[in-house]
Amino acid sequence: MEPYRIKVVEPIPVTTRAQREQALRRVHYNLFGLRADEVTVDLLTDSGTGALSAAQWAAGVAGDESYAGSRSFYHFRDVVQDLTSYPCVLPVHQGRAAERVLFSALLTPGRITLSNTHFDTTRANVELAGCRAVDLPCAQARDLDSAEPFKGDIDLRGLEEALRGPDAGRIALVIMTLTNNGEAGQPVSMDNLTRAAALCRKHSVPLFLDAARFAENAWLVTQREDGYRHLSPRQVAEQAFRLADGCLMSAKKDGIVHIGGFLGLRDASLAEQCELLLIATEGFPTYGGLAGRDLDMIARGLTEVTDPRYLQARADAARHLAGLARDAGVDIVEPPGLHALYLNAGRLLPHIAAHRFPGHALACQLYLEGGVRSVELGSLYLGREDENGDPVTTAPHELVRLALPRRTYGLSHLNHVGEVLAATVRIKDRIPGYRLTEQPPLLRHFRGKLEPVALPDRHETQNLSPRGSTSSTPHLSINPR
Repeated sequence: MEPYRIKVVEPIPVTTRAQREQALRRVHYNLFGLRADEVTVDLLTDSGTGALSAAQWAAGVAGDESYAGSRSFYHFRDVVQDLTSYPCVLPVHQGRAAERVLFSALLTPGRITLSNTHFDTTRANVELAGCRAVDLPCAQARDLDSAEPFKGDIDLRGLEEALRGPDAGRIALVIMTLTNNGEAGQPVSMDNLTRAAALCRKHSVPLFLDAARFAENAWLVTQREDGYRHLSPRQVAEQAFRLADGCLMSAKKDGIVHIGGFLGLRDASLAEQCELLLIATEGFPTYGGLAGRDLDMIARGLTEVTDPRYLQARADAARHLAGLARDAGVDIVEPPGLHALYLNAGRLLPHIAAHRFPGHALACQLYLEGGVRSVELGSLYLGREDENGDPVTTAPHELVRLALPRRTYGLSHLNHVGEVLAATVRIKDRIPGYRLTEQPPLLRHFRGKLEPVALPDRHETQNLSPRGSTSSTPHLSINPR
């Protein structure tokens, strides 16, 4: 059972099929454009969507809102330093702000960053600096079905070749993403992280952790890696932070808060540069764009997140949803992690070509069938087309992520998602593909506009609205241009 009880409840929206069809058309088939009150179970992201504990709310009430020298900052700093060992801690409003501050100090045009896989905003901030982001995922990540425990690892041979190669002088830093969100939330082993850190030290290249899900990575290490099973998640996390030169942290994930993050640094000279940038763009170093209450809530969240009972409940929820997906006939990226489940949309919808975005098609259908919002991680996210809409590059896999907000949904909500998956599988051959009608130059999956490219057969499909709701239009009625 979950290691907490419910103290406050919030009604969830219940919509009809007709309302969901209308909503999708209005937002040009981009699920990011939906209003929250049009979504029944929102699995779009686990970022900033979790439930705060009573202790976090209490800490927030006691927050000190002084502009400079807030006691909330010093409490926050002490907690972060104790966890990470980094002497300099700069608060920011979220992880991408930490990326921008750090990259503004470290990157000049033409430089290269290496990673097990860059997160989408990390890549965007690298490219905005005129630099190139290179991913080096391990070979095991290519097999979505294998039970290999650490598919989030970096390719150590590729890393060493890059650090010794002709472009070695252009490499500015190495970023290890824990867990590896770009590779289906798979964890990074301590052995891999230790070896990567040794290579970076040998070649005098700084190593940074994208530590948004550091506690979940540590939990999976204690469950899967020999030599660490006797340690607590907190102890594993402390060891991981001590291997790196610094970290970028979105506290909206494993800080279990709605906003906030930080940049942790060892190098005093680099910290001074970053602090000046922070003052100019985020705020004074003792608040960094956050309220004092936010800093206190983060401090409390960072202590709660490594509780083994909490992490066990996260693992149980992910395992339960994984079983429902398999029972429905949907393959997932194995083995399941903690923060999300990744559906193999390319395998489920082989009639949809990669440049017609099968992952996005599946995500749209899950919303239509039962109000479940998710996100595509495939060729809409990673691919590129020419002016005629023909593919130039496609993603290695066409996936859909069902992210699990922390302490937010119970098993009955997940059972509803399982029913939606089963209903979607029953009509999988009639799900249409999509094409882009408008897209921004960066992060197109956030703001792009799409339209369906083919109509499925107009047979009745089960309208799987939440129990008690009805629909006046049980069939799929998407009108392409």
